[in-house]
Amino acid sequence: MNRGPTRAAFVHRLADGQRRRQPDRLVVEEPLSIQLDGRLVATTMRTPGHDFELAAGFCFGDGMLAGAPVQGIRYCADGSATDTAFNVVTVETGGAAPTPEPRLGPTSSACGLCGHDSIHALTDRLEPFAGAERIDPDLLASMPDRMRDTQTLFAATGAVHAAAAFDSSGAVVLAREDIGRHNAVDKVVGRLLLDRRLPASGLGLCVSGRASFEMVQKAWAAGFATLVAVSAPSALAVELARAAGMTLAGFVRDGAVNLYTEPGAD
Repeated sequence: MNRGPTRAAFVHRLADGQRRRQPDRLVVEEPLSIQLDGRLVATTMRTPGHDFELAAGFCFGDGMLAGAPVQGIRYCADGSATDTAFNVVTVETGGAAPTPEPRLGPTSSACGLCGHDSIHALTDRLEPFAGAERIDPDLLASMPDRMRDTQTLFAATGAVHAAAAFDSSGAVVLAREDIGRHNAVDKVVGRLLLDRRLPASGLGLCVSGRASFEMVQKAWAAGFATLVAVSAPSALAVELARAAGMTLAGFVRDGAVNLYTEPGAD
């Protein structure tokens, strides 16, 4: 069983009129069932690695912990982890967290919110940012390049997304990669949660790809007042970022940046 994030393969490359067989690396995509105190709450397609962070970050971002501290995380809830191929993780609060409401359907690697019956359930519990530190737009424009230096899995496969927490100087504090955009964010949030570094005051979040509603919601829930995306945001993401009092930057490429929301300047 391959527990790594990549798998060896061979491809036939056609270029310049020639055909060559050459080695390649493929990113691994497997299901992960997430349980909270033994109850199934979601199944997501993810790249193996940092699974405990992913499970903790997911439960936190969805508000399932409701302030309850994580007492432990382990593979499986009953029996051996090998029986479930390390694809079941349970987050334990000793029953301190409320009985969780599972998502209505499986979560794909493309969209973490699929199947959720109400987006308001994710945002009504959150308070807007007040007086959050504003980060220099020139620094925001540099963040994708800074994050790219941490993207070793993308360099090997070209098939994963990344998320990175950064400070006001532009230093990358923490970065994670995954085939799912939302999973990469959950892994960052989960690591900060387990390190007792939430809320992420004074930190920004940079993500590869687009800024969807869920990217903004996860950033807001974790305390990131700034979200930087390599691609465009959705209209709902901009609306939510404005309601949160967040700075939302998109199309951050080649030293340029579009500021869709900027508290104090909107």
